[in-house]
Amino acid sequence: MRLRFEPIHCREHLNIINPYGTVGLITLWSRPDVILERLRRRGLNLDPSTSPIAALGTLYGNGLRELLRNLLYNPQIDTLVVYGRNRSGSLEELQAFFERGLEPYTEAPVTYEPTPLGTPAPVRIGNTRRVIDNLVRPELFERAPVIHYFGSPEDNPNADDLVSFLKDYRPEPPPAGRRVRIPLPHVRVSCFPSNPRGHTIIADDPLTAWKDLVAAIHRFGVPVILAKGERRELQNVKVIVEKPAAVPDPLLGRYGFDPERLRRYQHDILSGSIEQDETYNYGNRLRAYFGVDSIAEVVRRLQSDPQDRKAYAVLWDPRRDLSAPSGHPCLVSLFFRTFQGVLTLTAVFRTHNALDAWLVNFYGLMAVLDSVSRSVPLRPGPITVFSHSISIDPGQMDRAALIAAEKTCRYREDPMGYFRITLDGDAILVEHRHGDVTLKTYRHAKASRIQHELARDTALSDINHALYLGRQLERAERCLKDGTPFVQE
Repeated sequence: MRLRFEPIHCREHLNIINPYGTVGLITLWSRPDVILERLRRRGLNLDPSTSPIAALGTLYGNGLRELLRNLLYNPQIDTLVVYGRNRSGSLEELQAFFERGLEPYTEAPVTYEPTPLGTPAPVRIGNTRRVIDNLVRPELFERAPVIHYFGSPEDNPNADDLVSFLKDYRPEPPPAGRRVRIPLPHVRVSCFPSNPRGHTIIADDPLTAWKDLVAAIHRFGVPVILAKGERRELQNVKVIVEKPAAVPDPLLGRYGFDPERLRRYQHDILSGSIEQDETYNYGNRLRAYFGVDSIAEVVRRLQSDPQDRKAYAVLWDPRRDLSAPSGHPCLVSLFFRTFQGVLTLTAVFRTHNALDAWLVNFYGLMAVLDSVSRSVPLRPGPITVFSHSISIDPGQMDRAALIAAEKTCRYREDPMGYFRITLDGDAILVEHRHGDVTLKTYRHAKASRIQHELARDTALSDINHALYLGRQLERAERCLKDGTPFVQE
């Protein structure tokens, strides 16, 4: 009996051609609709009743767990045809799963909840960086699908070899085994206490800011149940990127972002056009929706007065967005302000998907700021992003855990200054300095007294700096009591 293709995961992201087909077409980072149209023009059989292709979809890397489970549940798929841009190594990870198997990865900072099949453990696909759970293993496949790679649309534009392969393709005999359903494991996470509305992240570059943001939600995100399902959420998170600049393409690919998609997004956010199948887009809301080109008006105001504080653009339409059932913009406002000789941008988002949307949206903000700053003209400066609600799907917490594990302690010069500590007779003398200027001095025999005065004055802003200062004050007090010399480290 022929098996019908029934995806148990990511159904909404798959284009099913012939549900009784036995070939899966993977487009990696390329858009499935573009690939489909290209192959249609080359004469590929896409008839729903006779095509060998059951379904096609992307594989950025993050969907590998779901793909493997879909294949186990659909053992009739004997061949995987791959045609698309391979930006993050997801093809090699898929190949290595069947060729090299899995290896223990005890260093992975991921633990899973128990399942009916036992408690999963994190493992790594052999000779790759990809970490997955060990519930799906190569030996569970009655027969591994044969994988054929036909390059990308750039290096193989006609794909004649792919079309010829599928014309000559004949399916293997039906498998004897049954469908196998393996659950997706839930990552065990704990919510560390914090003020869920008090997180501020400061970084020089967008990628570091995004990684720090993911780490904050992974550690402190509060479990909530929304209409979309469960989430780990923080509220009113403030992220400041001091030196916004494009991330190198290889690094973007490593974390599952398509550089071409980001550049296309930057182009689109500056356009006022909207397609018929779109309920909204940011470019249209900024440039045409309200009957005014907000970007052009912001430029006009800043050209007239660089210190203007009315260079403010709004995307939220209360007449529609408070009552419409769908199509609500997440980006709600932009504020441009000249400060210390550069043009800064503050953006407010109603809601944000931290893993997949924050960095994409930030690229759009960089394009808007660059466009306005060139027209004013002013040098572009820091970008601040407020997210009223920012969250991660619990099903992606293992991915978040791996990103969070990359966070390391890094030194950041405290913008509020530094402290020079000496002993002065029978007291500790602390000079609060900025550059060559002494802002204030603190003098007392007790380190705790100076600590309280520094806290009262909000004299420092970096936790690493505060811990360092506390250690130095404790040493200074001990040296004062012992009568030994003190030298600040």
